[in-house]
Amino acid sequence: MKVLLIIVAIITGVIFMFGLWVMGTYNGFVTRSEGVDTAWAQIEAQYQRRFDLVPNLVAATKGIFAQEQKVFGDIADARTHYGGTVPASNERVQALSQYESALARLLVIVESYPQLKSNETVRGLMDELAGTENRVAVERNRYNEKVREYNVTLKRFPKNMLAGLFGYEPRAFFDSVEDASKPPKVEL
Repeated sequence: MKVLLIIVAIITGVIFMFGLWVMGTYNGFVTRSEGVDTAWAQIEAQYQRRFDLVPNLVAATKGIFAQEQKVFGDIADARTHYGGTVPASNERVQALSQYESALARLLVIVESYPQLKSNETVRGLMDELAGTENRVAVERNRYNEKVREYNVTLKRFPKNMLAGLFGYEPRAFFDSVEDASKPPKVEL
């Protein structure tokens, strides 16, 4: 009888320890997932700042360059596409890439025209936009680091078995736009 009680106590202890491990693993998934979501929210905040600045920059340049309607239209389309996507989704990352491509073409236009660059309003907006671009880069790096930590946690054995049971899937990194190393082509 004493041996049976010891065996039951050991089995109960093992089950209890396994339950604690499962609970700790689940909580780790939740913590890492929330870390990714928080990092994404920081990216969103910086993009919102950019979205607020760019229309002012567009308005300041629009009167001077009416022929650049395609670039302005691309920026507006990309912003609309972004607004119609689900937060923290791969589609939103693609929408942001589309926006960056259009914005890069606008910046090339502004850089190409000294009289536009010398305009005080445009210069101030360009400085603010440059600061925002730096913030976006920092937040993207932070986001990618959180995604890396999260994905590594999900992929490591034996936690990878529990990740699938709890419905946790790897997250997408924030990659650069395709052909980002090539300068944007602007035709006037």
